[in-house]
Amino acid sequence: MVVAQRGKIVTFDMKTTRPDAPDLLAAMLGPTGNLRAPTVRVGTTLLVGFDADMYRSALT
Repeated sequence: MVVAQRGKIVTFDMKTTRPDAPDLLAAMLGPTGNLRAPTVRVGTTLLVGFDADMYRSALT
């Protein structure tokens, strides 16, 4: 899972070190408590939030 939030990109490797649910929710939810938009699944990777470079690397 890759999350773009406030100008930074945070990557969670769910296979090796699965983070706690509160940590995942804190990364995935925006300041209003809603899921960050856009949220897209590309293969086995979940992209949350928007960063042009993040999408460019995931889609190429």
